Amino acid sequence: MKKIPSSIAESKKLKDFEIFLNSFLNFEKLPQKNIFWLDTMEYFSEKLGNIHLSCPTVHVAGSKGKGSVSCMISSILSAAGKKTGLYTSPHILSFFERITQDGNFLSLSTYEKSAEQLINCIKNEEKNLKRPVTWFELITLYAFLCFKNEKMDAAVFETGLGGRLDATNIIKPKVCCIGPIELEHTEFLGNTIEKIAAEKGGIIKQNTPVISAAQKKEAKEVLKKIADEKKSPVFFMDEEINYIKTNYILSTCIKNNTDKCINFSTSSEKLLMKTELSIKGFSRPLCFNLQLPGDYQAQNAAIAALAVKKAFPEISEDTIEKGLSKAYIPGRLEIIPNSKDNIPFLILDGAHTPNSINFTLRTLREIFSDSSLKDFNILFACAKDKDIKDITPLFKNCFHEIFLTKPGNVKQSDLPSVEKSFLENGLKFHSDEDFEKEIDLALKKSAAKNKKLLVTGSFYLVSEILKKTDF
Repeated sequence: MKKIPSSIAESKKLKDFEIFLNSFLNFEKLPQKNIFWLDTMEYFSEKLGNIHLSCPTVHVAGSKGKGSVSCMISSILSAAGKKTGLYTSPHILSFFERITQDGNFLSLSTYEKSAEQLINCIKNEEKNLKRPVTWFELITLYAFLCFKNEKMDAAVFETGLGGRLDATNIIKPKVCCIGPIELEHTEFLGNTIEKIAAEKGGIIKQNTPVISAAQKKEAKEVLKKIADEKKSPVFFMDEEINYIKTNYILSTCIKNNTDKCINFSTSSEKLLMKTELSIKGFSRPLCFNLQLPGDYQAQNAAIAALAVKKAFPEISEDTIEKGLSKAYIPGRLEIIPNSKDNIPFLILDGAHTPNSINFTLRTLREIFSDSSLKDFNILFACAKDKDIKDITPLFKNCFHEIFLTKPGNVKQSDLPSVEKSFLENGLKFHSDEDFEKEIDLALKKSAAKNKKLLVTGSFYLVSEILKKTDF
């Protein structure tokens, strides 16, 4: 986790800017229906000089994996020498993690100048609006301003919720990427895969290539129909990937030029995933070492590689490999060995859907050769809108101890419903609404019994545990 520079963290102008932002409706904190539209974004962007068109862009949507794909594409473009803006959500420790240059904080002057420009514009123009402006619209406009002021060569935008009416959807991207589509946010996006696919597919633009993960039949048909209507070529990765080969390896093994991975459970070395990826249209298989573990990350890497190939054909395959090897995102199955809390391994993962949590558990079983995860404790919390009934059965016959709580104070949660689901599945647990106390308890008990600790269910929970620990 990169620490925010003190100059940015202590800036009075930026603190005042965050107070200004927090005076507007924040869907992440208080979900509401019928607050999504694009006319407000179009109005303000035009007033600010069409800031959404200041550089070539890439647009990424999906139910899961969109943050990883966005990061990987940004890393590849940076490896190609392009000054690349990266807009993602949510943040873990600092608001400014959302708006970076390939994961690195921008200059203080850019953040401050852009904040001043946005505040002045909103105060001058807000009276002319028919609808109230929202927090996410403001930070998206802020990202456009920051990237324009930094004179970015390119920018990668991850959608927030959905796609069709997402605040980011006024950009004119060179390529659109769509990750796997699942039932999520059904209250706002629709209660079927088809309806959600229509929302995610709303980012597809006229005559713009679309790179999609493998999809369920219903989602695939919807995306194909939208792409056909827009006369946009669509590439589904299950049809484009010839093969993927992966195996885990430590950084020392790379240095010693050996494929034999030593026992990770007793090492503080960095874990890498050696990956060989063959995709149609490439002259050879791509070979690289991902810092992001999990077979699904190899799938995300394939989406990122093909997206760059279609949108920036001048970028070489060597550069694509280099960029993928450098890609890193905190809180995505992040394995911290020998933490200062005396826990042998602390695993931080923001997985919050049944499929993503299943992937996480499967990957940990593979890495640690622990089929029951009996040497693990788990600290779990999730937002109110998550599919807890399908998540809970995944934890059966797993873990030494289970700790339940709320994912901080940002997201709405329903701990009684979580507890009920765990009880119905015969799972014993300790639970407390006070997330700070429960975090302390999980850390203390894991250290006392020498158990690995998995923290999952929400990026907001990951954020809270990072606030309390120092690695």
